[in-house]
Amino acid sequence: MSRPDAPPVRYEVADEIATVTLDRPDGMNSLTLSTKVALRDALHAAAADSGVRCVVLTGSGRAFCVGQDLQEHVSGLSGEDRFGGSTTVVDHYNPIVTAIATMPKPVIAAVNGIAAGAGSSMAFAADFRVLGRSAGFNTAFAAIAFSCDTGASWTLPRLIGQARATDLLMRPRTVGAEEALALGLATSVVDDDELGAAVAQLAAELAQGPTLAYGAIKRALAYSATHDLASSLEHEGQKMAMTGASSDHRVAVEAFLAKQKPVYTGR
Repeated sequence: MSRPDAPPVRYEVADEIATVTLDRPDGMNSLTLSTKVALRDALHAAAADSGVRCVVLTGSGRAFCVGQDLQEHVSGLSGEDRFGGSTTVVDHYNPIVTAIATMPKPVIAAVNGIAAGAGSSMAFAADFRVLGRSAGFNTAFAAIAFSCDTGASWTLPRLIGQARATDLLMRPRTVGAEEALALGLATSVVDDDELGAAVAQLAAELAQGPTLAYGAIKRALAYSATHDLASSLEHEGQKMAMTGASSDHRVAVEAFLAKQKPVYTGR
């Protein structure tokens, strides 16, 4: 049980890995206003910190995140403010998903339980989604007569295609871990008691990798998703020139020629 005065989000950095933990287990890590602000600020801090080379986003307790806190939301359903804080998409959800999707370093969603609504959208925006076997996704939005937010309309079709994305958004249901893996929503699935170790191993690998190159790959993938081949090739060339001039590239080539393992600095 969480303390009433405990912060809703924990932010910890160790070994160049930032771990952002939604910490409202009694509320299944639902997103109150204070939680959204803290999450947004933690992700921005991780993105801006050059000493952080990988980010892990997870939840405490039995849920990853079940999306908007509906108890707080319903109190705002009065007058013309039908969203109960109509600026929250612009002020909170959009900055949160933008930080996850665009920060120049890998982001792992360690999905320890159900991820619903905006919680599922945040996981979809991550670069890697490692699920415990009891975890699952539910878009949930249409079940309460909402459209979708936190980037689901952009990320979900890119992960599983337009037709499947339409089905999951318009007819929300819980997609279990094994089905999520088969659909392409999960990078990997492990037993619940192995989730922490599996995520730690992946995060350590990524934190020791060529961070600048990872960031360039993320940007190239996002760019090519909305541009034609010629433009994408030109953009790839720019990213190749940038990474080719990096310290990590020189280290990698020298290590390859010497038949040694490269030690990257992320620059």
